[in-house]
Amino acid sequence: MGRQRWVDVARVVAGKLAADAVERERAGAEPLAEVALLRESGLLTLLVPADRGGHGEDWATAHAVLAEIAAADASVGHLLGYHYLHVWRTTLFANPDLTERLDRDTAEHGWFWAGVANPRDDALVLSDVDGGYLVNGRKFFATGASVADRLVVSGALGDRKLTFTLDARAPGIRYLGDWDNLGQRLSASGGVEFTDVHVPAADVLGVQPAPGDPRAQRDSLAPLGFQLVLSRVLAAIGRGALVGAARYTRETSRAWPASGVDRAVDDPHVLAGYGSLLSRLEAADLLVDAATTAFTDAAARGEALTADERGRTSIRISHAKVVTSELAVEITSKVFEFTGARATAARHGVDRFWRNARTLTLHDPTVYKAAEVGRHLLTGEFPAQSGYS
Repeated sequence: MGRQRWVDVARVVAGKLAADAVERERAGAEPLAEVALLRESGLLTLLVPADRGGHGEDWATAHAVLAEIAAADASVGHLLGYHYLHVWRTTLFANPDLTERLDRDTAEHGWFWAGVANPRDDALVLSDVDGGYLVNGRKFFATGASVADRLVVSGALGDRKLTFTLDARAPGIRYLGDWDNLGQRLSASGGVEFTDVHVPAADVLGVQPAPGDPRAQRDSLAPLGFQLVLSRVLAAIGRGALVGAARYTRETSRAWPASGVDRAVDDPHVLAGYGSLLSRLEAADLLVDAATTAFTDAAARGEALTADERGRTSIRISHAKVVTSELAVEITSKVFEFTGARATAARHGVDRFWRNARTLTLHDPTVYKAAEVGRHLLTGEFPAQSGYS
């Protein structure tokens, strides 16, 4: 179909999301209708290979789509970005038959995917049973899981880490419905509890490779993919805030008496303020684009990916994460200075952009990403591989 046509589809979806974003966030319902909208648009099968019934698009197209959706509704952009990552993650394991089956079923049914693998929670625990495993435990954050069709889950089996897939409505899974946070209110990021949930052996993607395994570098790209998606969503939040604020300034804001002008759009401080923020945001988007290219190239290397190549990709993505994190918080706060006191009325919902940016930037502290970049500059060291780097 082509990238531009998918961007056009995304813009139609974004228009629908933007039209009632304030009301939907205030209602705080589970984002079932929003996921249904993504499904109906065809966007959920964007990365599924064409020979398996999907659209066979690349990461650059997925990020172009994500930028449109997240600017209109950061929670839905968050959900969509993670969905793309979970669809892609199934390719990291040496289980091509299962990956193909999941791809075909995703294309046929329009499945929405989420994950249960927060790296800071205690691991879920698996035990052997006939025909597979039982999984028990609790995760405090599981973005999108409560509205998903299928889950990618990781858990401990002795000293090994297994990754597997589950029907999101499997017996024994309980969604806690306890996401009541400052921002990202429609991201369905509450906890999930597993009680003797059966995992068929046929649905196990694989075991986390040991250091030195040829697959280890490729497998370790998953955390970088999440950092990249968050960078894209943060940049999109900044754009959504700027576009909305500019509209308000054009249509509603009044010039300040001391400005010497009759219209807010002629105030030189307002003009320079918007111009500075937009220029820096354009640069940030290009930085995320470059990181997306680096990530795509690293993923294409497969088992041939080296530690140095992986490290350079990590630093490139850290650049994007630092800039977009800092800029998103700045833009979403600064726009109030250009819109005026009346823009703080709850009905306008301008504050949602700051709340979303502030919440996402606490996912993993930006200062540690900046330290990774600084350490590489000063010592040449790459970030230690972890659930965040």
